[in-house]
Amino acid sequence: MPFTPFHLGPGAAFKAIGGRHFSFMVFGGSQVLMDIEPLIGILTNKPILHGPTHTLLGALAIGTLAGIIGKPISAAVLRWLSVPHYPFTWAASFLGAYVGTFSHIVLGAIMHSDMSPWWPVAGGNQLLGQISLGHLHVACMVAGLLGAVVVAIRVKFKGRA
Repeated sequence: MPFTPFHLGPGAAFKAIGGRHFSFMVFGGSQVLMDIEPLIGILTNKPILHGPTHTLLGALAIGTLAGIIGKPISAAVLRWLSVPHYPFTWAASFLGAYVGTFSHIVLGAIMHSDMSPWWPVAGGNQLLGQISLGHLHVACMVAGLLGAVVVAIRVKFKGRA
């Protein structure tokens, strides 16, 4: 799912579940980092767009990077925008980063035949086509809508997400 907002739907649901212990901003940033490889592949006309970064090992590495850079960047952006929020923790940053990268692998594996998501544990792509692309998109949208409603209610009553 390169460069698609559908990944953000599950992120909103995780934000609703995790609250202040989960960074939606770092989750979103991890999605962007995951899709640098497919972007380069598209620009250079590579036959495989989802290579090493779209594996368990790639998700771990990119998640670690996203968690490290996500906290200071997100905290600065929230301050700059004067967004009221709970103190930004390293745990929230890393949870957002790892949920972002590993969910990216699962969602992408369902629809991209050029992935070997379980490498280095196993080869192949056992998730490919497990549900239709239409159902996958609907599930992501429903997760996003439900998550957004819960987060909006939390903000209304508590003043922050």
